[in-house]
Amino acid sequence: MLLLALDTATPAVTVALHDGTSVIASSSQVDARRHGELLLPAVDRVLAEAGTRLDAVTGIVVGVGPGPYTGLRVGLMTADTFGLALGVPVHGVCTLDGLAYASDLGVPFVVATDARRKEVYWARYDDSRTRVTEPAVDRPADIVEAVAGLPAVGAGALLYPDAFPQAREPEHVTAAALASLAVERLTAGEELPAPRPLYLRRPDAQVPKNYKVVTPK
Repeated sequence: MLLLALDTATPAVTVALHDGTSVIASSSQVDARRHGELLLPAVDRVLAEAGTRLDAVTGIVVGVGPGPYTGLRVGLMTADTFGLALGVPVHGVCTLDGLAYASDLGVPFVVATDARRKEVYWARYDDSRTRVTEPAVDRPADIVEAVAGLPAVGAGALLYPDAFPQAREPEHVTAAALASLAVERLTAGEELPAPRPLYLRRPDAQVPKNYKVVTPK
């Protein structure tokens, strides 16, 4: 087994290689505006660090969000392209699950990432491996009761301390955590979801209302 994992659902552009036993190489850079520019060079660095080639990869793991439309699709399209080119399976993993796994908390807690527009993407967990609610997007003030008394991890939690007074690291997901979680689930015989995006809301770019067609009939 040699899994290439990547995620662009948060400001972190993160890539890792996992050989089925441990993470053998990884790279993470935080830059919310350069996902497309940074991802492929990061893949090259990780492969070089591991001393292997892309055609040795036996599977792809990609974070499916939730996340902003533009950044999220960079990772998903890259993962799909690698899967088609190499003829290997592409596995999806919820980005929030990766953050939860990295937290290594054994008590109920919340994961919250920055959704912009003064909102967060969030979900509740019984422990670092068990999500108990579907991912959602809300204003922090609207979920205060739902998250009251719970520790919280992620950039969204750190950004809104009034709603998440027990916020802590990790701030962003890492592909190393995604890969390790995917290997654990695959080894246990679980079927990972298809690599389909969790946008949770419409993209910012939309066709204007009252749009007039100017092409000839």
